[in-house]
Amino acid sequence: MAKVLLVIGDAAEVIDTMVPLYRLSEDHQVVKAAPEVRTYHLVQHHHDPGWDVTVETPGYDLDSDIAFRDVNPDEYAALVLPGGRAPEFLRYDQHLIEITRHFFAKRKLVASICHGIEILAAADVLRGRRVTTIPRCRLDAEFCGATYVAEPLVIDDHLYCCRFKRECSAWMKAFASALDAVK
Repeated sequence: MAKVLLVIGDAAEVIDTMVPLYRLSEDHQVVKAAPEVRTYHLVQHHHDPGWDVTVETPGYDLDSDIAFRDVNPDEYAALVLPGGRAPEFLRYDQHLIEITRHFFAKRKLVASICHGIEILAAADVLRGRRVTTIPRCRLDAEFCGATYVAEPLVIDDHLYCCRFKRECSAWMKAFASALDAVK
């Protein structure tokens, strides 16, 4: 059973977070990491007619297991970065940036969906990689030297990127399969 670090924070997207949590927990130990050990508030994003942006409503609450500053990344086989607005704020946490860089330096599995790419961009680990994300985060990836690909799932070595929550089934299927091979 591999240990997986799942990053959470206030305004993380419900589906982007809960699908990896439940899918990977089937065969692995998933540890929820955040800025502090406390309860975090997930959100749901949906499109309403007449809006140019997604509408955000409260979702589930989720407790973290460990603070970023207390994570020993050597203990983990994989890192999962959900989307939502949380990455916009989490990317400023230096401990999370160091954790992210460790996973890339050691070529450990990393999964990113939607706005999760903002954490990867802040960690400066995207140069020369092929990635996908929601179209509104395309510039985050390209400004950091990545090549944006408008596909549901893009795998570049140990990095598994997904665009939207409606596409996360294939993303988690591929990531779980790769994680099973690490055992």
